[in-house]
Amino acid sequence: MAVLEQTPPAVAQPSPSQPKKGFRKYWHLYAAISPFYLIFLGFGLFPVGFSLYLSFHRWDGLGSMEWAGLSQYQYLLSDSDFWNSIGNTVVIWALATFPMIFLAMVTAVMLNSAVRFKGLYRVAYFLPNVTSVVAIAIVFGSIFSTNAGMVNAVLNAVGIDQVAWLNTPWGIKVTIAALMTWQWTGYNAIIFLAGLQTIPSDLYEAARMDGAGPVQTFFRITLPLLRPTLLFVLVVSTVTGLQSFSEPQVLLQTSSNDSTFAGGPGHSGQTMVLYFFQQTFDNNDFGYGAAVAWGIFLVVVLFSVINWRLVQRRGE
Repeated sequence: MAVLEQTPPAVAQPSPSQPKKGFRKYWHLYAAISPFYLIFLGFGLFPVGFSLYLSFHRWDGLGSMEWAGLSQYQYLLSDSDFWNSIGNTVVIWALATFPMIFLAMVTAVMLNSAVRFKGLYRVAYFLPNVTSVVAIAIVFGSIFSTNAGMVNAVLNAVGIDQVAWLNTPWGIKVTIAALMTWQWTGYNAIIFLAGLQTIPSDLYEAARMDGAGPVQTFFRITLPLLRPTLLFVLVVSTVTGLQSFSEPQVLLQTSSNDSTFAGGPGHSGQTMVLYFFQQTFDNNDFGYGAAVAWGIFLVVVLFSVINWRLVQRRGE
């Protein structure tokens, strides 16, 4: 009779410790990146939330807040000074952005075709962007001065009457737009240059073999393939142009207005951000100033979306 061998019962082995998961395993990595989030929370997210909360109150910065509800925004929609600042900002933005994009693209094409000293040219064109805005505004204020400005001296030399650039509505806008164009042309030219360098050279060689000229090559090859870069430049220029502050503030602070945020005679150069500063810090109306800031945000978003849709539609 066969004896069945009985296998000894398996001895329970001690289970290895479960690996740590989630925060406990990577706590040191979270600690390493936590300063950014703490700074963003304290100086970014909290101020944005507080400004939205403040826009529903009346507050002079010292006393107690008074609930105002939607009355701040109702008054904002009927505030003629706010709409005037929107009109000034849009006109200055248009006068500066479209010539700047054209000049930046032409400059980028020239830099892309340059044979020698490419690095030197890039640095030279980028310098205006890293120069102090205050210094640039002071120089442009002297150039466009009514009595001793270089622009009026050139006009007088060719027999044209001098223009009071910093004392007339359109003169103020043209001066601010010229400053912004000079400041941002080189910066955007470098961006366009980076986009041009991503276009394969084989396409240009094939176009030349087919008999295409420089103009046809630009509109049939360069411009379509450069559309994503153009979209980026246009959106960034819209965001920065509609938030212009230092340029008109420094250029027009020596005018006869009581406020340095008034934007020159007749508020002709008062941009949306200048109006925000005037209401907040001159009038000590922090609640309405917060409502103006959110109005500026909506205007910037609206124009950015419009520009993005226009460029995208042309690409379809």
